[in-house]
Amino acid sequence: MIIRISNLGRKLFFMVMDFFIIIFSSYFAFALRFDFNIPVQYHDSIIVTMLFLLTIRIALFYYFRVYNISWRHFGFKDTFRLAFLTIGTTLLLVIVSYLIRGSEYIIPRSIIPIEFFLSFFFFMTLRVSKRVYLELMHRNIKGKSTVILGTLDNSNTILRTINVKGSGYYPIAIINDLHRNIKINGVEVYSLEKFQTLGITCEVAIMDTSVELPNIYDTLTNLGIEEVKVASDYSDYGAQITDISVEDLLARHPKDLDKERIHSFLKGKVVLVTGAGGSIGSEICRQCEKFGVKELLLLDNSEFNLYAITEELRQVKTVSIMQSVVNKTDLESTFAKYKPEIVIHAAAYKHVPLVEANIHEGIVNNIKGTQNVIDTAIAFDVEKLVLISTDKAVRPTNVMGTTKRICELYAQNANTQKTDIVAVRFGNVLGSSGSVIPKFKSQIDKGENITVTHPDITRYFMLIPEACELVLQAGAIGTGGEIFILDMGDPIKIVDLAQKMIDLSGRKDIHIEFSGLRPGEKLYEELLIDDSDASTQYESITVAKPTPYNIQALRQDIDILLACKNNKERIQQLQKIVPEFNHQTNE
Repeated sequence: MIIRISNLGRKLFFMVMDFFIIIFSSYFAFALRFDFNIPVQYHDSIIVTMLFLLTIRIALFYYFRVYNISWRHFGFKDTFRLAFLTIGTTLLLVIVSYLIRGSEYIIPRSIIPIEFFLSFFFFMTLRVSKRVYLELMHRNIKGKSTVILGTLDNSNTILRTINVKGSGYYPIAIINDLHRNIKINGVEVYSLEKFQTLGITCEVAIMDTSVELPNIYDTLTNLGIEEVKVASDYSDYGAQITDISVEDLLARHPKDLDKERIHSFLKGKVVLVTGAGGSIGSEICRQCEKFGVKELLLLDNSEFNLYAITEELRQVKTVSIMQSVVNKTDLESTFAKYKPEIVIHAAAYKHVPLVEANIHEGIVNNIKGTQNVIDTAIAFDVEKLVLISTDKAVRPTNVMGTTKRICELYAQNANTQKTDIVAVRFGNVLGSSGSVIPKFKSQIDKGENITVTHPDITRYFMLIPEACELVLQAGAIGTGGEIFILDMGDPIKIVDLAQKMIDLSGRKDIHIEFSGLRPGEKLYEELLIDDSDASTQYESITVAKPTPYNIQALRQDIDILLACKNNKERIQQLQKIVPEFNHQTNE
């Protein structure tokens, strides 16, 4: 039985225990020094030593929050703090002993180290006692057999988390290919190859986030492990263990992310983000907050989205601007008032079927809106503008992709003057509005069959935070006129994604149905137009070959497009501007 006490009760308990530890250690130090026959003349010195240490130690322990430390989670950092304070108070006792030399109070020098080691030993014994009890004496031996995959440090943290009664896990092995023939907290470490040859039956696998999850997941399921967990949020107190998600399996963590470059790009700047409340825009805002922008201008025409992201950002000065990028007059007023130094243009209509059903609105919002943002940024001498583009702009088959391709052309060929303008092209991001993953999750939750448009359809995927970090990194290295392309890895078949989500849900009654390609949808997306694209200093970012287009001619073609009276004329004009546009109605 574990007794749980309140925070105040814990503080009082430790203060009382420390009180007795200091009294005992002081007296015992004198007793050891004089072979348990303390001369009378030292009795007052014992009292002086006790009173000094009781006053200074308990006061400093309280001030430096030693009494706030969780008993069951006492860790290495807490040990260092306790040691530092104990040593510090012992050094103060040394000073006091020299100051009172020649008086009636004499503190023998040998007393001081003896008292220190006694006190520190009992302080530590008291504070690690509960953790030792929980992890060793109260270890869970009836849980599911569990294998842990990860670094040694993280595996040890996971062990501390699950080695308690009621956790439901019983660790039997750690898998780590860099270390073997050692034990961590009593658990043997094996290489993956060695573990596979042992034929050990295991029910649960807990994976460290540093492990390449997509590759190892299939290996584990082939070993008959049906329950796979992910450990994250490591601290001295343990780790957060959750069910593995499809986002974990599809996540790609770029190894050349240059956070220092991003920090130097954003630190102390006034940054305007259009579409600030959307999936990409809101994450760009979070990253801007993290990298220390001076002021963040949030521009969005959705009241709810703008409110949501404004409420979330608390560590940076923000200005909420409810505007549409289509209204150039309002944009000019915003630029004149707030003088942004960096603009990140994420506002756009991105849902392919909806834009196919609302072609004029898609053209106006995406093309005219981008033209307004770029022209206004140039007019107000913005240092850098980053345009968010899409893989659907490459050899587009739908209106949305074609509008984004025209935005790229405008960004590449505008008369930029003092403004560096770059575009960043990438594929689908996991969890964004309109992504297939939330749709599939909803269908699974309702017990419905998952609908996939075509058995051969593929898409690129990346986590939103990592995509946005690479967007900012590309913006940092851009000098103007580039279209940067993010490395999205290998394309993934949507039918395989759907099946994996069904497997993770454990629902055997859900199947996959094919509904047919939607208007404007193609089987696969591309990120490159040809093989002549150039590399950058970062493997995760390449640069597309520039496409020249006379800016005056492009402006005239856009004006003609905006003046078209019907969708047939609009499609023809889009094809004139983007000859590779091959409109697929899929009817």
